[in-house]
Amino acid sequence: MDQVRRGIEWLKFKDFISVNELSASRVFLANEGAVTKNNGLPERRLVNAVKEGKNTIAEVLASGVIKNEEVNAAIAGARRNQWIQLVEGKMIATTLAEKQSPEEVFLARLDSEGTDITKLTDEEKRTLDQLKKRPNYIEVKEEKETKISLTDAGRMLLPTLKEEINAERRLTTDLITSGKWKETKFSALDVEAPAPAAYPGRRHPLVDIIEEVKEIFVGLGFEEIDGPMVQSGFWNFDALFTPQDHPAREMQDTFYVSGQKQEIPASNDQIKKISSIHKRGWGREWDAEEAKRMVLRTHTTPVTLQHLAKIKPESGRFFSVGRVFRNEKVSYKHLVEFHQVEGVATAPNASLRDLMGLQKEFYAKMGIKKIKFWPTFFPYTEPSLQSMVYNEKLEKWVELFGMGIFRPEVTQPLGIKNPVLAWGGGLERIAMLRFGLDDVRELYSNRLAWLRSVPRCQL
Repeated sequence: MDQVRRGIEWLKFKDFISVNELSASRVFLANEGAVTKNNGLPERRLVNAVKEGKNTIAEVLASGVIKNEEVNAAIAGARRNQWIQLVEGKMIATTLAEKQSPEEVFLARLDSEGTDITKLTDEEKRTLDQLKKRPNYIEVKEEKETKISLTDAGRMLLPTLKEEINAERRLTTDLITSGKWKETKFSALDVEAPAPAAYPGRRHPLVDIIEEVKEIFVGLGFEEIDGPMVQSGFWNFDALFTPQDHPAREMQDTFYVSGQKQEIPASNDQIKKISSIHKRGWGREWDAEEAKRMVLRTHTTPVTLQHLAKIKPESGRFFSVGRVFRNEKVSYKHLVEFHQVEGVATAPNASLRDLMGLQKEFYAKMGIKKIKFWPTFFPYTEPSLQSMVYNEKLEKWVELFGMGIFRPEVTQPLGIKNPVLAWGGGLERIAMLRFGLDDVRELYSNRLAWLRSVPRCQL
């Protein structure tokens, strides 16, 4: 049947046939209706009992011709048909009792093939409505019929079918080696015919975005770095001049590894200088135990900063792409786990203008043209900016990456002499813009229809 349906659709697409789908409703006897057809309607059984001299309801029930639950329907039907009348509290059959009711006539004509509703008279349709009120008496089924006919183009094609039937459809090895292919008539091939959709295995669209971002960074002269997802509070917060009473360090915002601490992975000189910076900058004693707490990194900057502290480059460009974790309420634009891309560049005379230029170049390679920058605040950069890009689908500006120049309180304790330009943000935000999504959760819903619809190459 599937092959027949595909053939019909193909011929219809080629305008060789026309397809008309007709539907009709038919009436059939249901279970109770079939029993009633043989035994009679409750009102017919009631009037028969009256004819036999059972003039009260008690006598009729005692005879067993009708059930207690049928009494009301039987009396109502008999009176509607004028089969009985009440005289001094007793039922008496009338002269019309011999006449069949419309319901009896209708049930009698129903058979296993049913009756087409469109062929019923107005009177029969009213009778049908009455029978519908009786539970399980009748059943209405909709039947569909498909009529296929040749179009003018299809009729013109008929003379060629015989030739096509006798023609060879496949070019085999034997035909080629024997040379018979020269004398063989082959059937025509329509290279424009629609082919069945194929869904081979592929990478997730978000992975494609990550790979694209990495290629852009490498093309801009950046070197990729990586590091562990679990970090000490020292590198995740303290080395970035984040005060130890900052809200971001609370359990409500950060995932801590329960009951786990480690010795601070830094030199004594680095610990001493950062402790001194915190005391002087924030006016409070620095707690080493707080810095030993283990966290799921809230950004990739601790990895970047450790790399810079280790090699202390005079100049260089580095980037990282990795998962980060925030203890936030999941919404259309927030996830508890997402991918962050971060880039840093350092040089003797690096400036904010250089940083803005790098950002514009990065966005341009991602296909984002409308960009602007707003001043903002981050604990570890000064000055700080927020990059804004225009979302064509939402028709408004949306924030994307945070950026700035590392403060001296961050770089000087680690022996980094030159300015460090830094920026970063969630890759899922870029994916939303690229794929036209208005809910970041769609990226992780595993909805196959969407995953298959995303083209491999974005133009």
